[in-house]
Amino acid sequence: MPTASTHTPPQPPPAVQANQHIYSDYFDEEFARTLDENIMQLLDRVWFRSKLVGFEDFPQPNNPERPLIFASNHSGMAFPWDAMVALAHLLRELRKPSDLPRPLSAPLLSQSVLMNPFLVKDFWKKCGCVDATTLNFETMMYYQDHNLMLYPEGVPGIGKGFNRKYQLQRLATSIVRLGIQHRTDIVPFYTINGEYLNPYAYSWDWINNLSKKIGIPFLPLGPIILLVLLQPWCFYMAFPAQLTFVLGQRIRPYELTDKAPEDLTREDYLALSEQVRQRMQHELDAAVQTHGQKPYQWRQLWQRMKENRRYFPFFLPWAWPALYQEFERQYVYQGRRNFRLDLDKPGAWWRMVWRNPLSLAFFIPILGWIPIAIRGYRGHRLGKRAPKPNA
Repeated sequence: MPTASTHTPPQPPPAVQANQHIYSDYFDEEFARTLDENIMQLLDRVWFRSKLVGFEDFPQPNNPERPLIFASNHSGMAFPWDAMVALAHLLRELRKPSDLPRPLSAPLLSQSVLMNPFLVKDFWKKCGCVDATTLNFETMMYYQDHNLMLYPEGVPGIGKGFNRKYQLQRLATSIVRLGIQHRTDIVPFYTINGEYLNPYAYSWDWINNLSKKIGIPFLPLGPIILLVLLQPWCFYMAFPAQLTFVLGQRIRPYELTDKAPEDLTREDYLALSEQVRQRMQHELDAAVQTHGQKPYQWRQLWQRMKENRRYFPFFLPWAWPALYQEFERQYVYQGRRNFRLDLDKPGAWWRMVWRNPLSLAFFIPILGWIPIAIRGYRGHRLGKRAPKPNA
């Protein structure tokens, strides 16, 4: 009597099997949720006022054995608040943990503590980020616990100047290659108004090449750069742009070619990734026209500040250094869980500064950068070769 056959998923290659530890090395979902409850919800409610457009029926995997690949445009010349806000908003909205995307992030963000928000060590990785190397991307494709989120423009995306706002840079070919090999869909979403987090900042490749040597992926030259010297907290500064995330039409890369994956050449993948880029650019332009004409919504911002005045000053960027360092002190160094920062009590900001004296350095002109740099580069070797990013 014949027996029913069972489908056995293909085993990962040996290099991927040896690399599987990256999925759980740092990720701490409780850290991400506690951070959202204590900090990100307030910042989002007042400062960023983010909106999800088209996410009501959240996309589900077409291949149950592989995660979906979410892809978005980067905000040029800005600290990656766009990704932080998007993930925090999705974290509190999605009902299934597997729907939440795990981000692949530029390796330069985790190479030094300086590139973590207000020197919170391993911030990105604790929130679920994995360095965006080719091997890591291939490894993550063998997990179904979470979807994946990619910014396929890479460092050139965050390093593009304001003169190239909303212009998608060349996409990594790996997003198309792995989508084809694993027959999983790419789901684009578009970050609107993120370009105005740090407006009128421009980019020169030769300056960015120098800044990378000290672990900073780009150096924006614009209105904020002088403030960064006088007030170091401005290094992480974000203007109050209302961030809007617009879901696009899913892309099936395996339907864009008749060739088998093993027959596709580097040139084929470049052409396919350009085809995907053009499709995404068309949708991005339409989303900007609909949602990007009034990036700041000043009247709404003022209204939100009045409604949340009992939390003053914590929704303002100059209060964020003490806020993030107090969160790290309680969660990481004291090991507390299920706590609430008393943001509405009189004198709360002063108490945070007292408990976290390094936060004062963020307000000391020029000299404040000395203790910040010491903490930011502790254990980091300048000039250390970064892992190879996605191609």
